[in-house]
Amino acid sequence: MRTYQQKTAQTRHDWYIVDAAGQRLGTLAVHIARALSGRHKPTWTPHIDDGDHVVVINAAQVELGGKKWDEKLYRRHSGFPGGLRTRTARELHSKHPERIIEQAVRGMLPTNRMRAEQMRRLKVYAGSQHPHEAQQPQPLSKVPTH
Repeated sequence: MRTYQQKTAQTRHDWYIVDAAGQRLGTLAVHIARALSGRHKPTWTPHIDDGDHVVVINAAQVELGGKKWDEKLYRRHSGFPGGLRTRTARELHSKHPERIIEQAVRGMLPTNRMRAEQMRRLKVYAGSQHPHEAQQPQPLSKVPTH
C-alpha cells in the first residue's frame, strides 16, 4: 500500500460563493481559509496548492462580537520612523469593508510561499453584485468538511 501524493498537474480549482451577511468574522474566515488552502479535499497535500476560488459577497454586513468594532485595531507601518498608522475596525469598515475579511483570512493561512497565490483566489465584494457569474460558483456550505 502506498501513500497518495497529488501532483500539480492533477489539481483542480473550483469556485465557491459565500454570503457574509450576518456571519461572525472569525467563523467565516476559518471556512474561507480552509477552502482556499484545499484542506476540505480528500486529496489535500501540504506542499501542493490545490485550493479553490472563493467569492465573498455582502462583506459590509459582516458581524463582530462585543466591543470589537471599537477596540479591535488594524495596524500598518510605512517603514519610516513614526510611520505607524492605527485604525479601529469601525474606521476600516466604513472606508474599506472588504479589507476586514481579507486580513482575517490572510491571518488564518499559513505563512509560506503558497499564501500569496491562495490570497489571489479570494474575491471580496462589499455588496451582493460580483463579476464571477460565468464561473458558476457553488455555495460554500456544500463543501464537505471532515
